[in-house]
Amino acid sequence: LVEHASQQFFNISQAGIKKKASPIKDLVKNGIRMLETLRASQSSITGVGSGFSDLDQFTAGFQASDMIIIAARPSAGKTAFALALARNAAVDFNTPVLFFSLEMAEVQLAVRLMCAEAYVESQLVRTGRITPEMMSKIINSMDKLNEAKLFIDDTPGISIMELTAKTRRMKQEHNIGMVVVDYLQLVTPVKDGKTNREQEIAQISRSLKALAKELNIPVIALAQLNRSVEQRSGDRRPQLSDLRESGSIEQDADVVMFLSRPEMYNIQTFSDGSSTKNMVEVVIGKQRNGPIGDIRILFLKQYGRFQSAAASYLSNTDEQEGGSTNEHYLPPEAPALQKTQMGANTYINSDDAPF
Repeated sequence: LVEHASQQFFNISQAGIKKKASPIKDLVKNGIRMLETLRASQSSITGVGSGFSDLDQFTAGFQASDMIIIAARPSAGKTAFALALARNAAVDFNTPVLFFSLEMAEVQLAVRLMCAEAYVESQLVRTGRITPEMMSKIINSMDKLNEAKLFIDDTPGISIMELTAKTRRMKQEHNIGMVVVDYLQLVTPVKDGKTNREQEIAQISRSLKALAKELNIPVIALAQLNRSVEQRSGDRRPQLSDLRESGSIEQDADVVMFLSRPEMYNIQTFSDGSSTKNMVEVVIGKQRNGPIGDIRILFLKQYGRFQSAAASYLSNTDEQEGGSTNEHYLPPEAPALQKTQMGANTYINSDDAPF
């Protein structure tokens, strides 16, 4: 009887095990296949491209099974940046993207994307001052977005369990290749009445990392920073210690990026003397498998649009088809942009660009 019970327990335990340990021999074979694939591709982007060449030089794209945290203070452009990443992945790299929006309605996000795509001022759209020319511009700019495999879920207060279940289903139905969560602290944890807020955030963070590993896709989660950034004098660039409510976010993440807009704090120039106007600094504060550092990206706030600082950037699709530079990065109606060299990174700066 005891032996029978033990066998039943073993069978139940085995059924609950989803993944067995792999022998190193098999892993070496898989590793060699992966290296051969990378060598044959001849591309420096081995993950999902961000659409920003300087950023991809640091990360080689967003890697499968990685959890990427993008953190900033309110109004720094987190959602606009996340939308740009989702749009670029879906449109330029043909990667199906699932975007969970816990703060904004799905139609609001769609309108933001439309304004950014067409270079139409979002404030004019929000206040109903839409001219026939603007409508024509928007409609004529929607071809790429209409074909993109970009899915938006705006379930309010979505639980981590529902988010996980929906992502699994979307992976099966649409082969989702990247997930974006806006933002982590708004996801509802599994509550048992005994956990504090820090433990709840840790639970969400661990679950998102586990989801990335299970589905073998990058999961990007936006996160809020605490107020210590604004209380510091001098350099206001965020640090890992500024992540709000839980140190586990830093521990679980494979990559942590911060968005910094010096203009928010009336800082007129960077340390090298160049203008901060219309510029956002992306600070890579942690990267488990790569270097850390920072880049500068042009932010056309009136359109809600981020643009690559390297005008010569080519997407994977353009390179494969022998095409030329992606034109959507430099609008014909935008002011003349002057290329400036800063160390190893090239960025675009314009004192004439409207805000």
